[in-house]
Amino acid sequence: QGILGVIAFIGMVVFQVFAAIIPGGPFQIGAGYAFGIWKGSLICDFATTLASVLIFLLVRRFGVSFIELFIDREKLASVKFLKNNEKVESILFLLFLIPGTPKDLLSYFAGLTRIKLSHWIFICGVGRFPAIFLSCVSGSALSTAQYELAVAAMVVIVICSVGGTLIYRHHTKKNHLNDAK
Repeated sequence: QGILGVIAFIGMVVFQVFAAIIPGGPFQIGAGYAFGIWKGSLICDFATTLASVLIFLLVRRFGVSFIELFIDREKLASVKFLKNNEKVESILFLLFLIPGTPKDLLSYFAGLTRIKLSHWIFICGVGRFPAIFLSCVSGSALSTAQYELAVAAMVVIVICSVGGTLIYRHHTKKNHLNDAK
């Protein structure tokens, strides 16, 4: 559908990031299927970065009351270990590189930190790109009936996602235990 299709797709991805509970992977696979690897990756990366920056700015403006429109306090508390961490930018960047970590939730939290906007844009745009690219490879391979490549890309994504989820849960659980002491 040309530029209107791209704009509609960007709108759907922005909505997905704001909703935070809708997984982004299917949108990324769809982008690879519809637009190809590179164009799909760039569109998804732009849209997720745009949404993450909008969330960041809205949280900076309205604080926790804005976050609570989309995320409950318990979820927010699960990432509070980042708030007073002087390495928050490095930690967020690493979490964004790992598929399976809750990047959309982290986008809400980042507005409560002292991260500069320019650094946040870098973290979002560069950090999310590898996972988006892999998903778009999978979608593009599906569109051209290269099922082995599609399955291989999805296996890599699943392995990285499971690993990333386990690392994230271990880290947040460890910090919850430290907070309870």
